Amino acid sequence: MTDPAPADARVRRLSYFFPAHNEEANLEGLVDEALATLPSLADEFEIIAVDDGSRDRTLEIAERLAAEHPGVVRVVHHDVNRGYGGALRSGFEASRFELLAFTDGDRQFKVADLGRLIDRLHEPDHPDVVVGFRIKRADPFIRVAYARTYKLANRIFFGLRVRDVDCACKLFRREALEGVRVESRGAFFSAELLIKIGEQRRSIAEVGVPHYARTAGSPTGAKPSVIWRAVKDFWLLRLRLWANADRARRRGRPILGG
Repeated sequence: MTDPAPADARVRRLSYFFPAHNEEANLEGLVDEALATLPSLADEFEIIAVDDGSRDRTLEIAERLAAEHPGVVRVVHHDVNRGYGGALRSGFEASRFELLAFTDGDRQFKVADLGRLIDRLHEPDHPDVVVGFRIKRADPFIRVAYARTYKLANRIFFGLRVRDVDCACKLFRREALEGVRVESRGAFFSAELLIKIGEQRRSIAEVGVPHYARTAGSPTGAKPSVIWRAVKDFWLLRLRLWANADRARRRGRPILGG
């Protein structure tokens, strides 16, 4: 059972997507949770599962769920693993509605907590983006330590004053994404996206959300290869912004495709 959303946490149309890499143990439960919860948040919604080159039954399960819920559940499939940023990009590109939200496919966030973000979107300042921050992280110490260092680096070198850059619970107005280009395909994707949204003078608000321990599947965020790729993308963007800010902002593909 999911907690009921606040009465005013409702929008007309919402695209909800999640990346999934080898998440066969989590995918069906997450889609069922979304199908049960999203009618309380949106008059019309879509659920997009992005299978990022999984080697288990993730794609098979996703395609069965899409066949069982035509027009509501859709699948985007990558033949090979494109990385976290590549999976998020496909979710953004596939989304059709005015509001776009995502969580991860590992069920460490509840779909119902998107209601907290929607509530914040309705406040008088009408932010363009609402990002969650984990009230209490259910992660090993090493991942928390990495996150604190990463947060500090983004604040020092990019002025990004977001307390939990990589919290996988975010909500965007479509117009805030128009004209935004992102180059990273790895773990730096979320930070680059928020940095470039901020460069366009769009407002970013924050809301605390619960975080739950992973109960199935294996995390990949602390792998040395993932960290190295994020560090490389971080410094490439920083150096390019110093060299030519306008050109740096134009690098990468449009987040909404096209």
